[in-house]
Amino acid sequence: MSDQTTSSHDTTPAAAHQQPDTALQVEDHGDTGVFDAFHPPTDAMISDCVHCGFCLPACPTYTLWGEEMDSPRGRIYLMKAGREGTVEMDETFTGHFDACLGCMACVSACPSGVKYDQLLEAVRPQIERNYSRDRSDRLFRAAIFSLFPYPNRLRAAAVLGTLYQRSLRKPLHRTGLLEKLPGRLRALEALLPPMALRDIRTRLDEHTPAVGPTRHRVAMLTGCAQQVFFSEVNAATARVLAAEGCDVLAPADQTCCGALSVHAGREPEALDRARALIDRFLALEIDSIVVNVAGCGSTMKDYGALLRDDPQYAEKAARFSAKVRDINELLDELGPVAPRHPIPGRVAYHDACHLSHAQQIRSQPRAVLGTIPQLQVLDIPETDLCCGSAGIYNLVQPEPAEELGRRKVANIVSVEPDMIATANPGCLLQIRRYLDPAVKLYHPVQLVDFSIRGINPLAP
Repeated sequence: MSDQTTSSHDTTPAAAHQQPDTALQVEDHGDTGVFDAFHPPTDAMISDCVHCGFCLPACPTYTLWGEEMDSPRGRIYLMKAGREGTVEMDETFTGHFDACLGCMACVSACPSGVKYDQLLEAVRPQIERNYSRDRSDRLFRAAIFSLFPYPNRLRAAAVLGTLYQRSLRKPLHRTGLLEKLPGRLRALEALLPPMALRDIRTRLDEHTPAVGPTRHRVAMLTGCAQQVFFSEVNAATARVLAAEGCDVLAPADQTCCGALSVHAGREPEALDRARALIDRFLALEIDSIVVNVAGCGSTMKDYGALLRDDPQYAEKAARFSAKVRDINELLDELGPVAPRHPIPGRVAYHDACHLSHAQQIRSQPRAVLGTIPQLQVLDIPETDLCCGSAGIYNLVQPEPAEELGRRKVANIVSVEPDMIATANPGCLLQIRRYLDPAVKLYHPVQLVDFSIRGINPLAP
């Protein structure tokens, strides 16, 4: 495993805003060792693991380092030791969980049905509540969560980023100064996507009417980083849905879904964001809630579990989650009615982990791309191996993220595609960082949009 920061730790208690809502009703889990009593990993779920080792080759960090404690099996052993109180919740303990990408490839690989996803999402809030990170780590994480869930703040930052790209990026690269930055800041700079000011200002219409008879009525999540850095994906999503007979509602006042917070163990703020989004979307008369970001969709489908203890929201959260559909999933369910034009070419499809593993959506994106005449869809080697994006992972764990990113791009290039498609903005940014700029990257829905509108993205 890559070295963890070894600077001294603040001995003050974990931040008060990460403490659980004590008004919620929870079960008594008995002696919980180093964990507190608020939803620790349970003995029953831990004991589901029979130590067979099928998860090991599926795990990105075990693939990189070959360390048992950096595998799902090893981390489950640490959970068991934590429950028994035979280990401390110290830097070594938390480091193994921080190193986990949460890609859930192990969930797909496990023959015993171990719910590692639920175990991990029980441990991470425990760490945030009960372990004091060093000051630099706390400040960096606080900066991320003070920016990324807020589109207006992101727009302001994106304007500065655009000015930086135009005037400073090339000179700084030539001087070599960027290479002297700490790894996390180098990653943040390198992941900055190419941007145009007109795209940063773009807002999606709140209502996009169906073309022809209305087949379905949807509310669309516009996302946080998605609406700022990938507004063209949102626009394509609305156009395709409308062309396929969907009435599309995209409330301008919708807020962050809380996915990044869930994946980072910041449970209280995640639940607050979930409640706000539930209230906003369930006020609409809709058939489905459509999402074009894999990580957001997987979290929104889990709202029922996340809010199971809240008597005011448990039923509403379950009802909300039942309506959530990834855009590829919904298009496959509806079936195409809008005519497609050919796109002669080869597209390599990268499975986003929170689509293929967390939501078990694999065939649908390929089927949707398969509706485009003359487009050949290519699978890539090690298709189940994470690209290293994983929410904020490529910012807080830049070294292993870079190894995985370079490995993913090498696998993609090996199939000689004309372009690449993947259904998650984090994956797009991560792959773009290591890819030849001449190779084009798209969300699958953009290619469907091109086909419906008669645009060939490969035309010179």
